[in-house]
Amino acid sequence: MSESTTREERFARGLEMLGSVNPEVGRLVVDSLADISPEMGHQVIAWGFGEIYSRPQLAPRDRQLVTLGMLTALGGCETQLEVHINTALNVGLTPEQIVEALLQSAGYCGFPRALNATAVAKKVFGERGLLPVGQQPADPSATSA
Repeated sequence: MSESTTREERFARGLEMLGSVNPEVGRLVVDSLADISPEMGHQVIAWGFGEIYSRPQLAPRDRQLVTLGMLTALGGCETQLEVHINTALNVGLTPEQIVEALLQSAGYCGFPRALNATAVAKKVFGERGLLPVGQQPADPSATSA
């Protein structure tokens, strides 16, 4: 990416990137902030997606895994988690992989935050007809060989 891109070019690149991973969200973000902080809407798109998310060093799938872990660890980000769980599904993560990522986060940020994130995942999966999520039994000896 060129450092000489204009503000409008970064915004257009961000909208294109966001549209490729979650087509429903791009314009909604900008529109939801139009009457309170249009600059925040611009920055989310231009910087967040036009400058950061569009970098080629990580695939969108990997970026979503990182994002899910960070939002879970932060706590209080349920609205953003809902968007990013949907996006994670859009870029190829399976419900099982998302659940596993949230389970992994419990060891680092605690059960309350991981449980809250899992509740958001359950809501998203339910809306998308992806429940119940098939998982391995907690006790591997419980399966018959």
